[in-house]
Amino acid sequence: MGSVTSIASLGRNGLYDWVVQRISAVVIAAYFLFLVFFLVMNPGLTYEQWVALFSSNWMQVFSTISLLMLLAHVWIGVWGVLTDYMTPRLMGSKANSMRLVVELVVFAVVLIVAVVGLSIFWSL
Repeated sequence: MGSVTSIASLGRNGLYDWVVQRISAVVIAAYFLFLVFFLVMNPGLTYEQWVALFSSNWMQVFSTISLLMLLAHVWIGVWGVLTDYMTPRLMGSKANSMRLVVELVVFAVVLIVAVVGLSIFWSL
């Protein structure tokens, strides 16, 4: 039985990935809580106010960091699940090939979301 390599892992080791995932969870939660707070504090929110919020440089930076943290969080989580459950012991001899295909699809989706998200945040 072969060992799982960390070629597709975000970090060099599991501890690094664990720390990145925890930090990203805090950033994502802070972003979500800020948006909820903003919506609660502005019950008659207009389109102009919403655009003004997302046009400010600090919000663009906060949104960019949050998006990148979300994508890192997703990648680490998906990679962990794939390496835990798409193994030759559980799925047969084609497990490594199937895991590679799924990783490439997830990577493509993450890349597309990053490009589209960044273009939206910075084109306002």
